Amino acid sequence: MCGIVGIVAKNPVNQEIYDALTMLQHRGQDAAGMITNEGNRLYLHKDNGLVRDVFNKDEYMIRLRGNMGIGHVRYPTAGCATSAEAQPFYTNTPFGIALSHNGNLTNADLLKQELFDGDRRHLNTDSDSEVLLNVFAHELMMSGTQRVAPADVFEAISRVHVRARGAYACVALISGYGIVGFRDPFGIRPVVYGRREGPDGVDYMIASESVALDAAGFELIADIGPGEAVYITLDGKLHVRQCAANPVCSPCIFEHVYLARPDSVMDKIYVYRARLRMGIKLAEKILREWPDHDIDVVIPIPDTSRVAGAEVAARLGVRYREGFIKNRYIGRTFIMPGQAQRQKSVRQKLNPIDVEFRGKNVLLVDDSIVRGTTSQEIIQMARDSGARKVYFASAAPPVRFPNVYGIDMPTVSELVAHGRTLVQLERLLGADRLIYQDLEDLIEAVLHKHAKIERFDCSVFTGEYVTQDIDDNYLSQLELFRSDAAKEARRVRAGNVVIDLQNAR
Repeated sequence: MCGIVGIVAKNPVNQEIYDALTMLQHRGQDAAGMITNEGNRLYLHKDNGLVRDVFNKDEYMIRLRGNMGIGHVRYPTAGCATSAEAQPFYTNTPFGIALSHNGNLTNADLLKQELFDGDRRHLNTDSDSEVLLNVFAHELMMSGTQRVAPADVFEAISRVHVRARGAYACVALISGYGIVGFRDPFGIRPVVYGRREGPDGVDYMIASESVALDAAGFELIADIGPGEAVYITLDGKLHVRQCAANPVCSPCIFEHVYLARPDSVMDKIYVYRARLRMGIKLAEKILREWPDHDIDVVIPIPDTSRVAGAEVAARLGVRYREGFIKNRYIGRTFIMPGQAQRQKSVRQKLNPIDVEFRGKNVLLVDDSIVRGTTSQEIIQMARDSGARKVYFASAAPPVRFPNVYGIDMPTVSELVAHGRTLVQLERLLGADRLIYQDLEDLIEAVLHKHAKIERFDCSVFTGEYVTQDIDDNYLSQLELFRSDAAKEARRVRAGNVVIDLQNAR
């Protein structure tokens, strides 16, 4: 998963893009980048690391001149983790275009071949985001226009929708002309846009989540709809058009379970309220299936499960306690590369308050269980702190299938619930009892009456992929390329290349 932002303003945008990226840091901790436009010049800076580390020198920010720009924070799910694949990506033909992408193309290999054979475009990385940039650039070039009009941009995006498959929420900067935001015809990954009135005129922002708009004083206008595009010209004019033939609103439900900040609004759904309702539904299941429970205290796993955990405790009529203190200088373990690093980071990240566990039957509440590393370690920490019994509840159903739309759940072998029964999972994780949310309850909890959602993408729970182009062969190739072992092998090869270059000097 990644975070994207684009701003067209009446004043320099470098600081506001930086601030927006920090608001989206939870969506990617591996790399960050920004490109701005002033006159006929583009200014780019990107590297591996957190936003504050990538832009840690004043000179970096001073160089990023102009009133228009886009930014990106990355966690890689395709390609590799080198700084060469930090975004935004840039191509000089036509006009000079840069792009930031959140999602994953499911037909990236086919598009790469088309770009080489038919479009005669060179790719410099293995990233599907560079593929998407070049598809868009090619389609815009095919319009044959000497100047970029809104109609040209929208027609190019219409042709991108025909060619590209999978999930993509994007912002693209067209040098000297404007910024366009667009979303795949299923609307799998989120993106919103808003405006701000100022003394010099109207500014516009496009971002992955509404919190980025809130922090900068922008008013949310709307989500970019499935298949829709929003084009903001350099002179501050807004153009919106539906560019897909048959859009079907199918956003990823896991955004509400874990990925998004609770203070975000997505597809007219308040994430905070959705997580409250998840807690209510989870408590109702416990009361339905375990009415004579002996739970003494409910303790959430910070941070994303706090909202649901508080509601579980209230509905069960038991105490709610903060039993773990979080070290905020450790990244999110779910999106850390490598099983060993994730396992080590759990105990560095969370420290138990043993008085809240000693001699008690504890219900731990988490948003989900993916690889099981965090859950297993936390359950053991609760036992080590003196808990009499440790029960574990997940606000989401069992994650049994890979995600192919931009979340790093790539292989079934790394998903603890795949192919295992509830009893087997209880034994493996070390819980005295394990409770999962039912899928129907999760959907009902997230869905809001004002949301125009036709269905959610629930593929990580069901194995049913909304793009209908995923088969066993695709998943097998995914496992070969994106497992922890495969990523580690690429990191080693990349390191050896650096060593060889140094020796050559």
